[in-house]
Amino acid sequence: MTITAVPVIKNGSLMVQGKVVLTGVPDNVVVSPVSPVSAFIGAGSTSPSSHHVFNLGILEDYKFMCLFIAKIWWMIPRVGKSASEIPKETQMLLLEIGEESVVDVVDHDEVQTRENKLYVLVLPMLDGAFRTTLQGTPSNELQFCYESGDPDVRTAEAMEGVFVSSGDNPFELIKDSIKILANHKGTFSHLENKKVPAHLDWFGWCTWDAFYTDVTPKGIKDGLQSFKDGGISPKFLIIDDGWQETTNEFQKEGEPLIEGTQFATRLTDIKENSKFKASESDSLKELIHYIKQNYGLEYVYMWHALAGYWGGVLASSEALKKYNPKIEYPVQSPGNIGNIRDIAMDSLEKYGVGVVDPQKVFDFYNDMHRYLADSGVDGVKVDVQNLLETLGSGYGGRVSITKKYHEALDESVEKNFRDNNLICCMCHNSDSIFSSKKSATARASEDFMPNEPSFQTLHIASVSFNSLLIGEIVVPDWDMFHSDHNTAEFHGAARALGGCPIYVSDKPGKHDFNILRKLVLPDGSILRARYAGRPTRDCLFVDPVMDGKSLLKVWNLNKITGVVGVFNCQGAGSWPMKQAPESVENSTLKATSIVGRVTPLDVEFLEDIAGERWTGDSAVYAFTSGTLSRVSKNGGVEVCLGILQCEIFTISPIKVINESIEFAPIGLINMYNSGGAVEECIVNDKIRIKARGSGLFGAYSSIKPSYCKIDKQDEEFTYNSENGLLTINLQSESSFKEIEFVY
Repeated sequence: MTITAVPVIKNGSLMVQGKVVLTGVPDNVVVSPVSPVSAFIGAGSTSPSSHHVFNLGILEDYKFMCLFIAKIWWMIPRVGKSASEIPKETQMLLLEIGEESVVDVVDHDEVQTRENKLYVLVLPMLDGAFRTTLQGTPSNELQFCYESGDPDVRTAEAMEGVFVSSGDNPFELIKDSIKILANHKGTFSHLENKKVPAHLDWFGWCTWDAFYTDVTPKGIKDGLQSFKDGGISPKFLIIDDGWQETTNEFQKEGEPLIEGTQFATRLTDIKENSKFKASESDSLKELIHYIKQNYGLEYVYMWHALAGYWGGVLASSEALKKYNPKIEYPVQSPGNIGNIRDIAMDSLEKYGVGVVDPQKVFDFYNDMHRYLADSGVDGVKVDVQNLLETLGSGYGGRVSITKKYHEALDESVEKNFRDNNLICCMCHNSDSIFSSKKSATARASEDFMPNEPSFQTLHIASVSFNSLLIGEIVVPDWDMFHSDHNTAEFHGAARALGGCPIYVSDKPGKHDFNILRKLVLPDGSILRARYAGRPTRDCLFVDPVMDGKSLLKVWNLNKITGVVGVFNCQGAGSWPMKQAPESVENSTLKATSIVGRVTPLDVEFLEDIAGERWTGDSAVYAFTSGTLSRVSKNGGVEVCLGILQCEIFTISPIKVINESIEFAPIGLINMYNSGGAVEECIVNDKIRIKARGSGLFGAYSSIKPSYCKIDKQDEEFTYNSENGLLTINLQSESSFKEIEFVY
């Protein structure tokens, strides 16, 4: 039998590389090859409709991880073993199909069992005016839902609804698939082809949790002064919700608030409200000029919703009537209604949304953004984006209206702001993801919620898993956190290796500068890792929040080193729509500490930065414990963590000098992402390192060097012969230092 990589249907089964993935495939299901390893799966119906549900076949007894929209705005992950566990609104499905084989012998005569695994990616796509999602049935049928969101946009055929591909590396598989689809569909771009906003590499502050909608110029100045007094000033600022001119037309003066109408509040003007416009000399423009001059800010972003505000724009507003606004009443998809209903959407269904005419939406954005740019604003955070999926009726459907708004937004941002300065938010539906042509950063999960103890672990798990998909299209933004919070270390460590921006929403005077100094260099820059932080391969199909036994490991790469963060997310929260396993639920002795193992193999593509002569050995530095270990490629170090505890491991491939001396740079060992400080390491008869920042710089060395120089000046160093830890203090204020070790 010939085994092909392209998915095919044989004898009623979907076959991928000779493996049966689905059985009982109906006769109306068809496969159309896209590349040598991938295909679209489609289906036909006897009658046209705006909403179809097609059966694909039976899926059983394969480990899976999926990402689904639990509540209209955000995705969360789910793991399981059969289709009955796949929720509605699933937007990505990754299967693991493998045979166990013993391939490696590791230290201490241990036999490490690794599996010869095949990974199958199933991605529901946009197909013309239609959007596809996956869902399972109690009888383990895998289905795809195909909908336009407009009763007048109908079809009987869904030929390119579901994309299927396979490979032996899940991370390469997802990346390659997104590139194939971006090229084939033409509706979105891979991150590699986008301009990334410059603010990502600098420390920031967002006003949201500090003030909510009560933000004022005085509050902003007080907050910036508070940071300045502590010696760490943000370089970018997001002035969040609260600056715009809005009205709640359902709220009568002197009467109590009608619950729900706050979500229907509408925009009445593109300019700032009276809090920011006390006089001609006390305006938004004057505020931005003042705070840039006095606090060293490089980037100021303003918040607005994709529709203008939560309830859109006021249709009767004189200032906005040129955009032809019209009250429309949202209609949610059956998938959203079948998962978790959202109070904001329920309210908007009742009170309506003031929708800017899609033909006028570029003018709307352009006028607003031009005004903001003239005021000194550098970019925008555009929120509440998934709202558009409910407003497709009469506008060609949900995909069509989303595409028009996104194109207009991209064009306006490009015209009015430098560096593609746009942050997208509440935009996790595939309508937005696969309409992202230019936008290059987006929030990765629901908000950090400081007053919700049970949300902290879910947040870290969600951002890392969601980054598997969105991290190929945008730089995932893991959201702000609070430096002065009982989970600050947990959140700060995660952001340090997330490849994401690092910003807080501290109230003025409420800061922990000890946490911030582990994240921010003296010049206000951060040690941002190269890619989106994602779960390690051995964590992809486990539940790090509710199975009671698994730690979450997140990997990333710097220029010269790898990094793995380990987080105990168990015992402090539960996923929505999921019951804890009976074994965990009934356990009277729930583990407070969990033991795990970290190995250089956890860092994907480590060999790419290690160089051709790498022997496979690495130096592994644990940030919290301060321990340094020399580890073989297949070896590892043990870690034991209590609830809401974490540890970060810098993994540095060992370089060999003169065939006898071993050396590996670690970086700034008092920073969470230590290795992010190593820009370059050249090895010949001596070691030359280009390093960023200041503080204690560490390295592994098998013997003590003869001497050390920093910027060509002799410098003292310390050496621990027991573990090989070599340290030197980088004291100068310059951003980059040249370090030289001679043996």
